[in-house]
Amino acid sequence: MWRNPAAARATLSYREHAQSEVPPRFRCRNGMVKLVFQRPKQIPMKQHPAALKVMVIDDSKTIRRTAQMLLENVGCEVITATDGFDALAKIADNHPRIIFVDIMMPRLDGYQTCALIKNNSAFKTTPVIMLSSRDGLFDKARGRIVGSDQFLTKPFSQEELVGAIRAHVPGFAAAH
Repeated sequence: MWRNPAAARATLSYREHAQSEVPPRFRCRNGMVKLVFQRPKQIPMKQHPAALKVMVIDDSKTIRRTAQMLLENVGCEVITATDGFDALAKIADNHPRIIFVDIMMPRLDGYQTCALIKNNSAFKTTPVIMLSSRDGLFDKARGRIVGSDQFLTKPFSQEELVGAIRAHVPGFAAAH
């Protein structure tokens, strides 16, 4: 379509620009976002096939890096995403076994992201753990309504992350 993405963005209205950032396979005719199942890509040779695929979705680079470091230390393969839109494409491509998602994010928040994941037949059984710095009853209840499996309060420890994985992924054994 456009050879120069910067020129394309300059000519689009705000609504068109917001829609253009959603990959085409996630767009519906009515402007809503959907998650489409695709076959997983081949595992590159350098990755250990037995490593548990974990996705961490957070707009904070510090939280993403911290979670990635803590989870890689116990033998997980970690895929990170900066927001819900970024995550949807990566979920379809990588098929993580468990997903940690921040509630407060720009564009597509954690509740909306969780609802899209849980309403997709290919991913509805994938555990989704909500992450938030707020631990109010309302936040936890809203997370349960959209289908989250657990709620962790930030800051979290390695034990909390691994405990959530053990609770929701049968057969997970952390490497130390």
